[in-house]
Amino acid sequence: MAKSPLNVPQLAAVDAARAARMLSQVRDARLAGRRGGLAHRPVIEESWERTLRSGVDPESGARTRLLSPEELRRRREESPLRDVLPVLREGLLSVADAARHIMVVADEDGRVLWREGCSTVLRAADGIGFEPGADWREDVVGTNGVGTAVAVRRPVQVFAAEHFVRSHTAWTCAGAPITDPRSGRLLGVVDVSGPLDTMHPATLAWVDSVAKLAEATLRERHLGALERLRAVAAPVLARIGGRAVVVDRDGWTAAVTGMPYTSRIALPKSPSPGRRRLPALGLCTLEPLAGGWLVRPFDGAVEPEAPGATRIVLDLTRPRRWSVTVTGGTGVWSHELSPRHAELLYVLAVHRAGRSASELAEEVFGDPARRVTVRAEMSRVRRYLGGLLEHRPYRFGEQAEVAVLLPDDPKDLLPHSTAPAVTGARVTGSAPR
Repeated sequence: MAKSPLNVPQLAAVDAARAARMLSQVRDARLAGRRGGLAHRPVIEESWERTLRSGVDPESGARTRLLSPEELRRRREESPLRDVLPVLREGLLSVADAARHIMVVADEDGRVLWREGCSTVLRAADGIGFEPGADWREDVVGTNGVGTAVAVRRPVQVFAAEHFVRSHTAWTCAGAPITDPRSGRLLGVVDVSGPLDTMHPATLAWVDSVAKLAEATLRERHLGALERLRAVAAPVLARIGGRAVVVDRDGWTAAVTGMPYTSRIALPKSPSPGRRRLPALGLCTLEPLAGGWLVRPFDGAVEPEAPGATRIVLDLTRPRRWSVTVTGGTGVWSHELSPRHAELLYVLAVHRAGRSASELAEEVFGDPARRVTVRAEMSRVRRYLGGLLEHRPYRFGEQAEVAVLLPDDPKDLLPHSTAPAVTGARVTGSAPR
């Protein structure tokens, strides 16, 4: 006899307790290998098949080691979801205590990065290991609102005994994936979880709508970044002849001249200045711009010349108006620096051989253990200096000529900075110019 999938959302909306009892019977029958009668919904049945193949224990599950505090901080700093946390909080936490639920944000690996909401439910979540740094993939903890949404890349609600592991069957979860609107890459999952009686038929649609709002926010941020790059590109393209296109770090087009518009150009995984052969354009030269690249296709019988030397001037002479100015084949452009970025670039200008994350942390914070903070800040610096900076170790590229403009009095060097590298230079007056 063919099994009849249980319509959980419809039944639970009428009688959640009865739905939970029926699902418990389905769960027991499924684990015992009995056929006939009621069955899980297809999305849950498919998840159970994957979970069974992975060997998860339905009675106890498995708990992997939590991420270290440093690794958790690093993932939080580097996750694009960090930029949409305000949107997720506003959309999902406004009724958290009244509705007795929590919001969980996990990355594309199913690792829990953030968890907020009703304090009582948070304590209950601790009891099943649903906490920051935990691995919530299907092949670790079975069918659930985070791991299953990661696996199928669409919104999923998991109610009561639809969870594979017994200790999770007192919960209801609704998770929706958040994807990068530029590439379609999965960024992570936002999930709302709570006790059984918090289940509502509209919960999944609610969570999915907030996830889509987060994606729209990411799209708006990307369009804003392209608009800023377009402003940088306009004078550059006005000076040069022939074909050229300006793209952001992911290859999305900001401006074009002398050639048909293409929305995106495939760049090398780690682009760097010089001659490069691109699939759509053939032999080209790549030159860094603030937040992107100038791409100039080869026109003629002679290969294009590689970009000439780039000059980088770090100007620390004006209080609170520190800047970096880049002069190269693309012309001249400048970027105003925050105090922290001024400190980091100062250290790299002094040490042209480069500095590891630990060394930068020591010289800027006085604490070599603050590597995560350094990596996050350097990631932001690379958004505008792009291919002019190398990493492992962090350093200015060999092709760049670097100069530092300092105040006449060494005591005026970044006067509010407490970075050991800066305070030491103030005392000795030994900072290179």
